[in-house]
Amino acid sequence: MKENKTAIITGASRGIGRATALEMAKAGYDVIINFKSNESAAQETLNLVRQAGADGELYQFDVADHAQTKDAVKTITERHKNIQVLVNNAGITADGLFMLLGEDEWDSVLNTSLKGFYNMTKPVLREMIRKKRGSIVSVSSLSALMPNRGQANYAAAKAGMIAASRSLASEVARFGVRVNVVAPGLIETDMIQEAPVEQIKQIIPMARLGKPEEVARVIRFLCSDDASYITGQVIGINGGIC
Repeated sequence: MKENKTAIITGASRGIGRATALEMAKAGYDVIINFKSNESAAQETLNLVRQAGADGELYQFDVADHAQTKDAVKTITERHKNIQVLVNNAGITADGLFMLLGEDEWDSVLNTSLKGFYNMTKPVLREMIRKKRGSIVSVSSLSALMPNRGQANYAAAKAGMIAASRSLASEVARFGVRVNVVAPGLIETDMIQEAPVEQIKQIIPMARLGKPEEVARVIRFLCSDDASYITGQVIGINGGIC
């Protein structure tokens, strides 16, 4: 049983999740690193967390699976009694024109981001309400805010996270729990490896892709006492795309 302040980050084996784990470690949090399959990458994240002077643990489970998540969160909350931060970062893509999307491609994307939000947030929120303190930040996307051909499933999932987060924020503000969303644009992660980067840069006012660390620093701010009067907000991190 640990009393150190703790942050749970889903999908933390790489990209924005890894960068967020490192930022929270620098801020003095023990970090719970969730991953679905890439254990070696998750271990690398944990190594970076420890190099930053914090502690952490790895938990392998699929946030889209209610039973797996329930069991994992039960174990986490039993071991860590001071969970102050939850970052819902896990997400996948399965792009394609809507008329060609299979049911599996629709369900898998929505289940990871949107059902994953439910599966993680509900049990962690219960603990935060008891403590009268907590910050939940969910990682949405620019795709939820503006049209992006071939991403109806991803846009629906990420837009759902925004709507759910804003409603939840109004429900739990009086209990000392804050709920916010970040909506990154094009960020240098594995998700955009196949994207036409040079063409994309032409529509970004800053004329470059964002870095995972630039998203992670905003998440860290939203989880800090410096953001104590911020809840129910969606923060775009997109290089100026309006």
